This record gives sequence, C-alpha cells and structure tokens, in this order.
Amino acid sequence: MSKKKTTMTSAFGAPVGNDLNSMTAGPRGPVLMQDMHLFEKLVHFERERIPERVVHAKGAGAYGYFEVTADVTQYSKAKFLSEVGKKTDVFARFSTVGGEKGSADAARDPRGFAVKFYTEDGNYDMVGNNTPVFFIRDPLKFPDFIHTQKRNPATNCKDADMFWDFLSLTPESIHQVTILFSDRGTPATYRHMNGYSSHTYKWYNEKGEYVWVQYHFKTDQGIKNLTGPEADAMCSKDPDHATRDLYEAIERGEYPSWTLEMQILTPEQAKDFKWDIFDITKVWPHSEVPSITVGKMVLNRNPVNYFAEVEQAAFCPSMLVPGIAASPDKMLQARLFSYRDTHIHRLGPNYHLIPVNQSQNAPVRNYQRDGAMRVDDGGGSGPNYWPNSFEGPDPNADANEPHFMLDGEAGRFEFSFPNDDFVQAGDLFSKVMTDQDRANLVSNIVGHLGNAQKRIQRRQCAIFYKAHPDYGTAVAKGLGLDVADIEKLAAMTQEERVEATKA
Repeated sequence: MSKKKTTMTSAFGAPVGNDLNSMTAGPRGPVLMQDMHLFEKLVHFERERIPERVVHAKGAGAYGYFEVTADVTQYSKAKFLSEVGKKTDVFARFSTVGGEKGSADAARDPRGFAVKFYTEDGNYDMVGNNTPVFFIRDPLKFPDFIHTQKRNPATNCKDADMFWDFLSLTPESIHQVTILFSDRGTPATYRHMNGYSSHTYKWYNEKGEYVWVQYHFKTDQGIKNLTGPEADAMCSKDPDHATRDLYEAIERGEYPSWTLEMQILTPEQAKDFKWDIFDITKVWPHSEVPSITVGKMVLNRNPVNYFAEVEQAAFCPSMLVPGIAASPDKMLQARLFSYRDTHIHRLGPNYHLIPVNQSQNAPVRNYQRDGAMRVDDGGGSGPNYWPNSFEGPDPNADANEPHFMLDGEAGRFEFSFPNDDFVQAGDLFSKVMTDQDRANLVSNIVGHLGNAQKRIQRRQCAIFYKAHPDYGTAVAKGLGLDVADIEKLAAMTQEERVEATKA
C-alpha cells in the first residue's frame, strides 16, 4: 500500500506549488524579486554553516595585475579596459567547491576561480569556476544540489546515493557531470587550470550599445590534470598540495598567468543562436562563436596573512562597474543577491571595510551607516540620507546601464528552449575526448557511481546513454548492468524513467 503524499510547505506552513522553477518575467527571465519561496530557500541555505563558507570553503589566493592587450572600447566603456597596456591590480582566489576547509585539494570537485579587479570605478568581481558550465540552471535547485554534495544528515558521511539520486533526477546536469568525472575534475594545481565566467554578462559602450559576453581565462602554464589514482594518492600524500604549490611558485618568482579571451554575441546574433545563451548548462561552441584575446592576468604577490586576506576575501557577481552588467540568466540573477547576503552573514554588514575587500582606487561615498565592525569614521558628520541639500554625494546617470526589453507573463516556467540537454555532453564524449580520456572518465564514474543503489545506477546510466550510446554502454558494463535494460530506460521520458526506478 503506497503512502499518502504530504505537501511541501514554506518555513511557516504555507503550501509550495513549485520547487523546481523560479518565478520569472517570461520563460527566460530575469528572476522576480517577489519570489519569496526562492529567497526563503537561499537565505536559509546561506546560514546553514558558521563560520566557514557554505561552498568554496577551501581555497588559496594571491595578488597581481591584469593588463589590457587589445582595444575593446567598442564593446565596453569600463575604465579598466579603456586602453591597451593599462594595468589594474587584482586579487584572485581559487578553491574547491563542496569540501570543508580541511578537505583535500585533489578531491574530485569543480574549482572556484574568482578575480577581484580594483578599478578606478570601484571593485569589479568576476566570480567563476574552472568549468564553462554548471550542474543546474535554476537557482531554486541550488541548496538541494549542494546538500547532495555535502554529508548525509544521519550518518554525517559522504553519500553516493544522495549524490547520484539528485543528478539522475536532473538530466540537465549531464554536461557538467561529464566534465567533473573526466580528468578535468582533478586539476594538478590551481596554476594549471582555466577559469570561466560560466554565466553570460552584458558589456556596453559609451553609446549605450551592448553585447553579450562570456569570459575564458586560459592558463599560460598549460592544462595539467591528475588521473583518478593520482588524485587519490595526492589526497593522502599532501591534502594541501595546490595551496602549497601556488604559494611556493610565487615565492620562487615563477608568477602564474592567464590569458583572458572573450566570446561575444551581438543581440541580433543571440536572437537566432542555436543555444539559449543564458543557460549555464551549455557552452557557446567556439566553432560558432570564436573568442578574441583581451588581456593577461599575472599573480606576483602572496598574502601576508591567510585569514585576513584569503579567508576574509569576499567575491560577489553583483560587484559590477559601468560598462559591465548582468544578464537575465536565472542562476546569475539569484547569485547577485545570494553572495552579498552570504558575506553579510559570514563577515558582517561592513565586510566591505576589510582591507582585501576595500575599494583601492575609487573613493567610497554613500549614505550607508553604522552596523557591527564599523571601523572607519562612519561617514563623519555628513548627511546620512538622500536627497539632501548639504553637499552630499549625488547619483551619476552615466553609471546607469542601457535599458533592455522584458516581455512575458510572470510565473514559474519549465525550461523550454528548443534544444536538449544531451547533445553537448555527447559531443564532448565522442568528439573532444581521446580514447584515454574516455577510459579515465568511465573508470572514474564507475568507481563513484558503483557505491549507489542499483536503481540509481540504472537511472543515471540511461542519462549517459542518452548523451551517447557508447557512453552509457561503457558505464553500464563497468557496473555490471544489463545494457538492454539501460537502452530501454533511455528511450523513456524522464517521468517514466523515474517511475521505473523507484525504490
């Protein structure tokens, strides 16, 4: 006899009608601020752990500079990009994502790649990863996803059932899963990996013309990864190997560098583009959108104190400057709010006064006052309100970004862009990876997925099969599953597949 279903509710008992799709203006967004269910989930999620970061807890950082090497003023009026040869001070932080502060640097995990530019128009943060895509495209799923990457609430141990149950119920994750379980999921060091914005951003020029862009920081040291066995050995040999490597390389004068390349689409090109440019689970194929080289980042100075400068460094994708703006990407829209809220919770309302987070090259003038750990003059004797007639700072209309059109009904929309979630993952497997890459990928997946229940293994293998039959077949054989059964499951709808693999 089946159990009667219970209704999901808010923290105060109100029934929840949809827990998979954020409320947006039209199917492609942006997210509406009135989505209190989304905010309730995010605000609670951001306060679940004290005091380390909820994600990206283990990391390393260094100072350096960014130098412009190409004229991009036709695309952006950002002052730090205004002329070839211009240098801007930066602070960069690299991190694992799911592990705690004491976890191993060699763990299979995406790597955070965050850069703080100390520009003359204030600080600009580029907050990305070492992968160009992500597991999910709607922020309402984010707290749940991260829970599955953490520890079982009963055993306090990592749990393969949690990990793969969620992913097998979220087919959009297949592209990132394929990257994660390739050798790219275990970079040899922070110096030997790329960094990506993942999200699409808007650049706009002095005329108010705008383009859509994605960032690619390409390592000048070359890509180096660890195989699964090498990563496992490193976790035991030196859990802090990447942190140590970055620090010691800079101390030796071997300054790591990255070349910044940009992919750019005009609004007209974006309208007819094959892929939804705001879908973070997809890449813009370079064959369709070639990149241009913009500049170079060099890291040449280590922090003096890890806690003061790395642990307290706070990066936020809403830290933008004139010439750069957000896109309607639903995940990005939620991160604009969520990161700043997290920093206020973790570091306090005046975290912007911590030296590593302070604006270095632009004066700060506003009407924010008081709060815990206010360590400057608190705005002095000037007015603490606007408008005023006492010579307080005025807004400057030049800082506004160009308007763009929004259209559609407000509601919770399932993703409906006319392409599927399997093509790019299948192409990565069959067209980009070598035979050895594919062998390592399958071995890594089998070693991890093999710890989950058989029904979850079957469901996940069907998703691999949908990406490419050879992919699903290889993993199924590695797990000792019936390939004919996997093929049958792959031909089902997601709803049918879930029903067929229930506990």
